[in-house]
Amino acid sequence: LDNIVTEKKAEESHRQDSADLLVFILLLTLTILTIWLFKHRRFRFLHETGLAMIYGLLVGVVLRYAIHVPSDMNNVTLSCNVNASPATLLVNVSGKFYEYTLKGEISANDVDDIQDNEMLRKVTFDPEVFFNILLPPIIFHAGYSLKQRHFFRNLGSILAYAFVGTVVSCFIIGLFMYGCVMLMKQIGHMGGDFFFTDCLFFGAIVSATDPVTVLAIFNELQVDADLYALLFGESVLNDAVAVVLSSSIVAYQPEGDNTHTFEAMAMLKSFGIFLGVFSGSFALGVATGVVTALISFNFTKLRDFPLLETALFFLMSWSTFLLAEACGFTGVVAVLFCGMTQAHYTFNNLSPESQDRTKQLFELLNFLAENFIFSYMGLTLFTFHNHVFNPIFIVGAFLAVFLGRAVNIYPLSFLLNLGRRNKISSNFQHMMMFAGLRGAMTFALSIRDTATYARQMMFSTTLLVVFFTVWICGGGTTQMLSCQKIRSCFLVCCRLKYSGLFNASCLMMDFLCLRLQIGPDGVERRSTKHESAWFFRIWYNFDHNYLKPILTHSGPPLNATLPACCGPLARCLTSPQAYENEEQLKDSDSDLILNDGDITLSYGDVTVSTDAAGAHTSGTPVGGVAVNSDEALDRELAFGDHELVIRGTRLVLPMDDSEPPLPLDSHRHRHKNETMS
Repeated sequence: LDNIVTEKKAEESHRQDSADLLVFILLLTLTILTIWLFKHRRFRFLHETGLAMIYGLLVGVVLRYAIHVPSDMNNVTLSCNVNASPATLLVNVSGKFYEYTLKGEISANDVDDIQDNEMLRKVTFDPEVFFNILLPPIIFHAGYSLKQRHFFRNLGSILAYAFVGTVVSCFIIGLFMYGCVMLMKQIGHMGGDFFFTDCLFFGAIVSATDPVTVLAIFNELQVDADLYALLFGESVLNDAVAVVLSSSIVAYQPEGDNTHTFEAMAMLKSFGIFLGVFSGSFALGVATGVVTALISFNFTKLRDFPLLETALFFLMSWSTFLLAEACGFTGVVAVLFCGMTQAHYTFNNLSPESQDRTKQLFELLNFLAENFIFSYMGLTLFTFHNHVFNPIFIVGAFLAVFLGRAVNIYPLSFLLNLGRRNKISSNFQHMMMFAGLRGAMTFALSIRDTATYARQMMFSTTLLVVFFTVWICGGGTTQMLSCQKIRSCFLVCCRLKYSGLFNASCLMMDFLCLRLQIGPDGVERRSTKHESAWFFRIWYNFDHNYLKPILTHSGPPLNATLPACCGPLARCLTSPQAYENEEQLKDSDSDLILNDGDITLSYGDVTVSTDAAGAHTSGTPVGGVAVNSDEALDRELAFGDHELVIRGTRLVLPMDDSEPPLPLDSHRHRHKNETMS
């Protein structure tokens, strides 16, 4: 009889688990359908992540207040006085021993609603699920899809924002919140212990920015690539810095009875842990990426089996995260730099099928994991039982986050502009300040430990901070762009088409904006190799001449870059494909530095080429009449099919044939009349 009862309970539990997972699947399905509707109607006031949070909130309300599970008459509540809560409990029932595991603390008011608590607890995932399953594809995709050209062009500024800015923001928020905690203790609004290290930990987790909403709108509108690179690069790296910084703060342990006093040696030890963990994670991630490149390059012929190649790539990438965590490092840092290394080296060795598969696979996993986390955030607001909402702490947190972001952006931008040729303009700084959203990383760090009163208050406040920034700041991105007069290639293209000056396909304009860098004022900006950082130029030359030929099938053969005495070694390390590709390099980063004459526009006998000094046009006379640069460019944009030639690659871009092509004189006459009117 006992076995029958046990099997029946197991079956009911299985059905409940399936229903819980079905809820999340339906949430994602509803989110995807609504996203399609928003994209179809061109709604930009709410991003998909904010939408997922709203649906999660609605489902959380229903689960918390509308669904009640009948109480089980077999449940018995017994009291037993012990000094601690054991993780495992053995109960002797009539000579039979049963093992029970600790699920969490239940308040005295919820003892009678044990069945409802069990239902809500089942839709609450183990925090390790976020770290080991949901976070790795998100972080890896960020590194794997990184636009390396613009990232490395702004590498110094990105590192300053990510490292210096995050640390400064952490301490500013921590100090401000410690003042709020002292005020709460004075007026008696504090229900438990809250130390300065807890305030610093809160500062570390809310310093991790996740402007996924803003970046999605930037990508859709094709806003200035440098602004996109600064925001994206900062968010990618400061997530890694925030994770290591929070673990270093937790590791702060002064000697003596009071473990929360300031001690210089303990602080130096925590700083050493920060450097050691970050550098070790970085080295592990890069090493795994290099090993993957070598496996796909020299030691196997996996290119002949794209399915096996993609599977190995996927497993090696995910194992980087788990290996780093198992070794005591940080998996977020390791998998981030593994993704960047694999995008730089391994991607060139993959077969064309595997290249497409890996990009699509991690893009899909990133989309599902990110929307799942944001849906779960909304759900957790009502299903989590140990929320601690304190108005003073919440208001103080919002003020501290705003102050920490301001101290991060404005002073650092001023200092960086002293050494930058391409200055970070004030409207860019305001946009970066506005775009400091909090998201998946902040939530994952806060939910990982909710055992104490301080951590429960941090988690509840963090949810509100994420909700506000995603809904308000993310929803106001388009309006903020207009307010700051930050133009996008999309707007430039539409204005030209509306004015009749541009009949070409927007694909042409989009490409030129990305390649030539249309600035916020609509004026073309270029970056030559002389404007790139000296460190980057040295690294690029070393990588292109030595590392790329060794680790990939692209780049010049080593016998062309190494001394003549190293000829045998060069022939041994260089693959046959490198000799075949010597004339047509398969270098994904060959446009990292823009040199003279990189771009040529040609139509018929007219050629428009660009270099660092600007655009110049050459062509044969048309009808015996010389054609100058302006006339040729007008003729080029007025009618006909375009060919865009970039380093030997010819793209044929059809013109917009919504209007019939006009002769040059008629086109000029129409433009003149429209201007006068």
